[in-house]
Amino acid sequence: MTANAAPTPEAAYLVAPDPDADGLSAEVSGHDQDGNPMTTRVVTERPLTLYLNRQEIVTMMTIGDHPDLLAVGYLINQNMLRPDDEITAIDHDDDLDVVVVRTARATDYESVLQKKVRTSGCAQGTVFGDVMEGFDATALPAGAVLRTSWLHGLTKTINTTPSLYLAAGAIHGCVLCERDRPLVYMEDVGRHNAVDKIAGWMRLNGVAGADKIFYTTGRLTSEMVIKTVMMGIPVLVSRSGFTAWGVELARQAGLTLIGRARGKRFTVLSGNERIVRDMDWSKVADETPDMRRKGAGDD
Repeated sequence: MTANAAPTPEAAYLVAPDPDADGLSAEVSGHDQDGNPMTTRVVTERPLTLYLNRQEIVTMMTIGDHPDLLAVGYLINQNMLRPDDEITAIDHDDDLDVVVVRTARATDYESVLQKKVRTSGCAQGTVFGDVMEGFDATALPAGAVLRTSWLHGLTKTINTTPSLYLAAGAIHGCVLCERDRPLVYMEDVGRHNAVDKIAGWMRLNGVAGADKIFYTTGRLTSEMVIKTVMMGIPVLVSRSGFTAWGVELARQAGLTLIGRARGKRFTVLSGNERIVRDMDWSKVADETPDMRRKGAGDD
């Protein structure tokens, strides 16, 4: 990049998507609606079995990047890793599709693993029985704010960032943000995997959530609300809509919940008191077609 060149959107990220990374997508041949031969790019899926010390916890379907972050974040959001747990090692075997998180504390979650709820998350998300204990015990910061100018800038940057979604579609993205700056952008076939990767990154880098904003491309379901609260993040934003239980849990936890955030329009169903409306929307143009985040022909 020359001295006078404008920075690309991904330049501001601490971790940005890498849509050209080996193994995350593949070219597949097929035919179009008229029967003509064509090729298209599709995302990959592969199993990853997670162990906590000697105990098998779950097998996840994932695109395969950042297995260490996914493993740690999953355990945090399932309330299986405590804030004071010392992680002594994270071992990943790419050939066996296994990742092992080792802790100084001896762990046994056999009884917990018997109580699981299949969530509404795509790629068959699962929440185990006592995760609500961690949810109920988490207090979100009352003094956090979200300026509408930050929100407008974030959505523009995120939607124009080169990503696997824009290249191949059929994938979800989650972004950890601070004020008007997106920090960490993760993608996966299930939004629960993408959010777990961010939770893992926060834990391994000692980053707190009290002054952060969480952006997801997916629906605002109960699972997304629970995981955002478990990370201590007070604001959750999406271009998509809500579920009733997601709204109920957000109100219970005092989470600011914003959906249908497109251009200068959004809907707040919880935590409106955190929002500082500092934009004159009459001076802001409506969202243009190139900002509507359609990836690889997907709507």
